[in-house]
Amino acid sequence: MTTATDLDRPAAPPAFQEITPGRRMKNRVAGTLITGTFLLALAPLVWVLLTVVVKGFEHVLTAEWWTHSLAGLTSRQFGGGVYHAIYGTLIQGLICAIIAVPIAILVAVYLVEYGRGSRLARAVTFTVDILSGVPSIVAALFIYALWITTFGLPRSAFAVALALVLLMIPVVVRTTEELLKIVPDELREAAYALGIPKWKTIVKIVIPTAMSGIITGISLAIARVMGETAPVLVLVGYNSFINMDPFEGNMASLPLLMNSERLTINEVGEARVWGAAVTLILIITVFNLLGSLISRMTSLKTK
Repeated sequence: MTTATDLDRPAAPPAFQEITPGRRMKNRVAGTLITGTFLLALAPLVWVLLTVVVKGFEHVLTAEWWTHSLAGLTSRQFGGGVYHAIYGTLIQGLICAIIAVPIAILVAVYLVEYGRGSRLARAVTFTVDILSGVPSIVAALFIYALWITTFGLPRSAFAVALALVLLMIPVVVRTTEELLKIVPDELREAAYALGIPKWKTIVKIVIPTAMSGIITGISLAIARVMGETAPVLVLVGYNSFINMDPFEGNMASLPLLMNSERLTINEVGEARVWGAAVTLILIITVFNLLGSLISRMTSLKTK
């Protein structure tokens, strides 16, 4: 017959210790500092948004603003709209996304699934890190030297899209890479145990699992490149009418329109600048909302 000893008995749970006044005070001070820092960082953003909306919102309330261009109007004539600039902004962002997103996702898949620890993966990571810190003007000058000076091709919206590709790829690569890393390895191992090839596991299981976050990252990257000014200033000229061909001729965009109208230094130009700024903010907001909606729908389908 055996008897239980003190070592066999489970340890008693630690007694509850009341929070001391000193710890309560430290918690309150830390919470106050964090809240104050957040409000301090938020204040400039709110101030900028309010200024832009107050000065430019009345100009976007008319249907003419969205359906007409500035063709035939001088810099001192009221009227017209930014239809031509909206088209240019959207087409440049769309071409950029079509080129950059597949490349970035493939690079991220290689880094996470195939190239861990390899020399090529380290070189790719180093290159992505460099691209992440490249200013937009440097990307624009590189495309200008390669596309226009070396190949002799004309300035166009497509050249702008190529410069935006250099800015968008590192953002999507980093986002996709981090999301693929958090996919549980158990999912991969279960697929391998069932005899599913690695490439099919990535396509059918790993990427769909991380798809909601990838879509969010892509929408944020598109929103970022749409507001870039340096590439459009260097690689394409401004015109006041719509040009449907992204491969030839000048094409307006919202950042380019704001820069052009800013130089007029009159009441009409100032009004168009503020209206174009509000329009760009609205377009970026719509893209972010669409990205969040698609991300949520994708997340529900994978559950």
